[in-house]
Amino acid sequence: MEAYVTLSESNHVGYIEFFNPPHNALPSELLKKLTQAFKEAAENDNIRVIVLKSGGDRTFCAGASFNEMVSLSENQQSKSFFMGFANVINAIRKNPKIVIGCIQGKAVGGGVGLAAATDICFASEYASIKLSEISIGIGPFVIEPAVSRKIGTSAMGQLTLKAQTFFSAKWANERGLYANVFESNEELVLEVESFANELQRYNPEALSAFKAIQWRGTEHWDELLEERAALSGSLALSTFTKSKLQQYLKK
Repeated sequence: MEAYVTLSESNHVGYIEFFNPPHNALPSELLKKLTQAFKEAAENDNIRVIVLKSGGDRTFCAGASFNEMVSLSENQQSKSFFMGFANVINAIRKNPKIVIGCIQGKAVGGGVGLAAATDICFASEYASIKLSEISIGIGPFVIEPAVSRKIGTSAMGQLTLKAQTFFSAKWANERGLYANVFESNEELVLEVESFANELQRYNPEALSAFKAIQWRGTEHWDELLEERAALSGSLALSTFTKSKLQQYLKK
């Protein structure tokens, strides 16, 4: 199957879905399309609520594409690469419509950032999470503001420093990343669709006002995430990281 990003609408709910085999790692091109999909959904008056999901029944998102990361060769190119997730997070943050996350499988790196950026997030018990960035010589700097906002600095520290550990969906639920965890993906999808259909019947202006209040204090994130992308981009060009990426890709 080929990679894609789609935006569809049903009963005033916009469904944004991305897919990139085999593990939904996202290269720059798909991240651009994902950002654009959120902008299009924001401008579509027929869409009142947005659901973010990925294709396949295994990994929700494995983060950024290591294949693309290893090819980075200069600072501006590297910064632009890490701006991919920054732009998606900001597009969700600034979207006036409530964004619901549907996390059916493992979330790694930037995938955890996407889950954290949604306004409310539901998951299956298969949706364990991991931040592996420190182990390859960079860090989860771009997604840190979104993740820390949801789970707090202590839990963020655990995720970051225990970079080889998958933390369970239950752990993520207990710390506020997931609103609820379901035993199967079928139950997850039914709940997300039911909840989205309930929300779309509410006053859109009230939902938008509530979202603005919830995100108050993040107005500086355009600049902050750009700074974090520059930091990550610089570290990604280091000999240490290049070597680690090569080792990973040879497995």
